Amino acid sequence: MKKILSLVLCLLAAWSAPAQEVNTQPQVHGTLRGKYEYQTSEGEGRFEVRTARVSVSGKLMPEVEYKAEIDLCDEGVIKMLDAYTRLKPWRYFQFTIGQMRVPFTIDAHRSPDQQYFANRSFIAKQVGNVRDVGAMAAYDFHVGFPIRVQAGLFNGSGLTGQKDYWTKGANFSSKVQFFFPFHTDLVLSAQKITPNHNTIMMYDGGLTYHRGPFLGEVEYLYKRYSHHLYKDVHAVDVFANYDIPVRDKRCLIRKVSPLVRYDFMTDHSDGTKYDDNGNMVTTDYQRNRLTGGVTLSLAKPFISDIRINYEKYFYRKDGIPKTSEKDKIVIEFMTHF
Repeated sequence: MKKILSLVLCLLAAWSAPAQEVNTQPQVHGTLRGKYEYQTSEGEGRFEVRTARVSVSGKLMPEVEYKAEIDLCDEGVIKMLDAYTRLKPWRYFQFTIGQMRVPFTIDAHRSPDQQYFANRSFIAKQVGNVRDVGAMAAYDFHVGFPIRVQAGLFNGSGLTGQKDYWTKGANFSSKVQFFFPFHTDLVLSAQKITPNHNTIMMYDGGLTYHRGPFLGEVEYLYKRYSHHLYKDVHAVDVFANYDIPVRDKRCLIRKVSPLVRYDFMTDHSDGTKYDDNGNMVTTDYQRNRLTGGVTLSLAKPFISDIRINYEKYFYRKDGIPKTSEKDKIVIEFMTHF
């Protein structure tokens, strides 16, 4: 009982401490991505506005933050993305409630302006791409190097099914990041989702090595379905990026970054469609993909980039490619403000 009272008093002291000077003006940011894609096997091309994202964020006081983000053109659809309040009662702890990206995977957590390639990896797009409504806590501590722990409970209703969604259970997601002093980060995460009330567990692990101009990353995701409604799914994402600065200030381009990626995914079901026997059906067929290209940075990295990629797909004989997942050249202009 004394320990509980001590904790409550500490929280009250943190909240009642004299307010620090803080800029309470809202910060408006946005990301625009326009691109042209040409499918070499089909001889067809298209222009597309992939992202038109705008966010408002800020602080009401040092302990209270907020964010609201909407995408006006996510593949032609308007979507509300982030909408949350974040409390920071003390330095190393924060609590977030609302709609958010759940703490899971590495690549799926990158915003469109922070992506290295024009198109996301299979892990980020099909397997580990989850936003939901719920609450999340995060704690940072130091054991000779920084460690961040995140964990949360979520509805499982997604972004649009909140109003009449009631559940006796909850989905969860957890993530641990180790920022080692030898230029390497380790990320481990786990997540439970329940599409159509069937439990799916996912486990993810990855390493990122970043030293000087070189960045390399490898990530693996394992997905398991309850009651053997679908076979286990394995997904891999491996890429490398090398930055070459341009010293000539008269040049429009500030940095050139050649990069290459290999990603792979076995047959996958998103858990929303079933056959006549009640088993989940395949929504994404097994495939390998090799992507190579170059990023031309016109300002600081991830502010104004031109991404030029070529994607080569490899399917099994019985694999059925989706319309937009065939060999193609992609030229994307990304602007973040």
